[in-house]
Formats: sequence, structure tokens, C-alpha cells
Amino acid sequence: MTYLNWLMRAKRWVQRPPSESRVKLVFGVVAISLVIVGIEYFGLWPAWMTLDRRGIGP
Repeated sequence: MTYLNWLMRAKRWVQRPPSESRVKLVFGVVAISLVIVGIEYFGLWPAWMTLDRRGIGP
């Protein structure tokens, strides 16, 4: 997209911002994702929830 398209999209977003429930939904999804990443980073993720990595080729 060109910069003009991005500016037009931003203008529409400012004129009609998302509803409060949509903003809460997005922040909730981001928060849950960060919690999962943090749990995995600190090694607290259980082994039974980890996928086995299997290579297709040699």
C-alpha cells in the first residue's frame, strides 16, 4: 500500500474508533499470548503440551 492509503485508513480509524469491547478483546488476546510466551520462556511449559518436531526429509 502507498502512504496515501495508510493515511486514509488512519483518518477513517480516527473518525470511527473501534468499540471499547473490541479494544478489550485485542488487549486480552495480547495479554494471554504474552503469558504463554513467558511461561514457555521460563521453562514452566509442560512437556505434554509440546509438539514433537519431526522432519519430513533426511
